[in-house]
Amino acid sequence: MSGFKSQLASVAADVEQGLDKLLPVPQGQHGIVAEAMRYACLGGGKRLRPFLVIETARLFGGDLENALTVGCALECLHVYSLVHDDLPCMDDDDLRRGRPTVHKAYDEAIAVLAGDGLLTHAFALLGSAAAHENPSIRAKLVCELAEKGGVAGMIGGQVIDMTVAETDRDETLITRLQAMKTGALIKFAVRAGAIISGANDSEIMSVSRYARDVGLAFQIQDDILDVEGDAELMGKAVQKDENLGKATFVSLLGLEAARDKAKSLGDCAKDHLAPFGTRAQTLKDTVDFVLQRQH
Repeated sequence: MSGFKSQLASVAADVEQGLDKLLPVPQGQHGIVAEAMRYACLGGGKRLRPFLVIETARLFGGDLENALTVGCALECLHVYSLVHDDLPCMDDDDLRRGRPTVHKAYDEAIAVLAGDGLLTHAFALLGSAAAHENPSIRAKLVCELAEKGGVAGMIGGQVIDMTVAETDRDETLITRLQAMKTGALIKFAVRAGAIISGANDSEIMSVSRYARDVGLAFQIQDDILDVEGDAELMGKAVQKDENLGKATFVSLLGLEAARDKAKSLGDCAKDHLAPFGTRAQTLKDTVDFVLQRQH
């Protein structure tokens, strides 16, 4: 696992450098919004989603510079969602990655606009030649991210999370909710890495199934960490779900059963990578990282 963590840290450093180059530079009377975008994006985070783009591209022999650009685009959209989730009208959080959230460091209006800026910048990056030389591939990436980040994906999941009464939530609904809210972007990550690398339909299906199971395992581990995680280590508040009486995998299944379900999902995720043999070892190691992470 130490080798995997070194690889994750190396890719995270590449993503940090890439974002620093690709994000707008503050200038002019509107410079504060670019400053807030950079504040939100730079200086922290595991960069797991861009890591999955890059490592899936590596699996299929794709261009890693293209993959870095696509990974940075995905990270911009992911961070936009965090900025908006932290707002008082949503989850109302004061800390993110150990620092004041954007609306605390700036104000609510700038936080909304910084999130909007990151969202639109994500599609600008995907539409650029740096994402892929083939315009049809770029168009496919744009359409896929719009779907995974939109009403049928992340936004729809957030709406369910905000509007469905806790008494109406069961394991089936929570599974669907998290497949939309958390899993959709993880699925885009591996699909994008495969698409830009010329993977065939069968290969894309295999990694899509892998991502489905990893995404759900990731969310279950999030639920576990919300119960027993260290707020200082995680860089954000813990036990929020329990305090709010929210239905989670832990509250529905119990702590040990939730752990068992996450492990079972992890085993299934690895099984989906069997056609690729040892070439997929990094993606298999990602499963163990997801299940063992402490923040």
